[in-house]
Amino acid sequence: MKQRIWIVIILLMCTCMICFGAYRLCTREDNEYKESRNPYYTGLDIVLAPPAVESKEYDYTGFKVSFNRHNRTPNWVAWELLGSETRGEAKRHNRFWQDRDVDGCPTTNDYRNSGYDRGHMCPAAEQKWSAEAMDDCFVMANMCPQDHSLNSGAWNTLENKERNWAVRDSAIVIVAGPIYNADDIKTIGNGVLVPSAFFKVLLAPYVEKPRAIAFVFPNMSSPGSMQNYVMTVDDVEKLTGYDFFSSLPDDIENEVESKASFREWNQR
Repeated sequence: MKQRIWIVIILLMCTCMICFGAYRLCTREDNEYKESRNPYYTGLDIVLAPPAVESKEYDYTGFKVSFNRHNRTPNWVAWELLGSETRGEAKRHNRFWQDRDVDGCPTTNDYRNSGYDRGHMCPAAEQKWSAEAMDDCFVMANMCPQDHSLNSGAWNTLENKERNWAVRDSAIVIVAGPIYNADDIKTIGNGVLVPSAFFKVLLAPYVEKPRAIAFVFPNMSSPGSMQNYVMTVDDVEKLTGYDFFSSLPDDIENEVESKASFREWNQR
């Protein structure tokens, strides 16, 4: 009788081991399949700029800044926005601050009575996931003189869209910044240069077929459909001289940067 019990126990153990092994194999294959479909790319927040561009990079919680001490504005601000980061408990507080470690960083007084908003490049609404990130996004190194009608209008509409896209696509990479022309000479405060336009490039690297899109808005009221301001990433690279998303495999980079379909991005 005891021998039969032991035989049954051994058979059950063998069955469990076979089932567990099969489960592990299936799980591993499923994970490998997902990874092959959605590889994790590193360095997507790296932007390459021409040597002549004055730049020093600074890392803050949730975003990276390339700061231009001559313009006293960022060249660009880059961050990855996860779908989970579009919500959180950190409250907006509007405590703008000067980072004394950033050479040329403006003060809040530079914008006072200037007629321009302290326009976030990386928006506060995308930093609710962390109190530290919320504090950091109010650093003046993240600001540009922005026309109020743009800041509260088309730029704000795009920010709302990008949060929806991050939720839908699990994560997107965003780079935003000012565009300066040779005749942009207007300054506010103590030499903060006012840009004539702003760019934003967006990449969805983890969807089945990666895609990118870019927008350029003049620094003024930008009425009409967002679609009117769509460009390809290649177009923005020509305007700015920057190289975005260079860490992507070349075939993917060339594909996504040469196309911009607002219809695809705007699908639910």
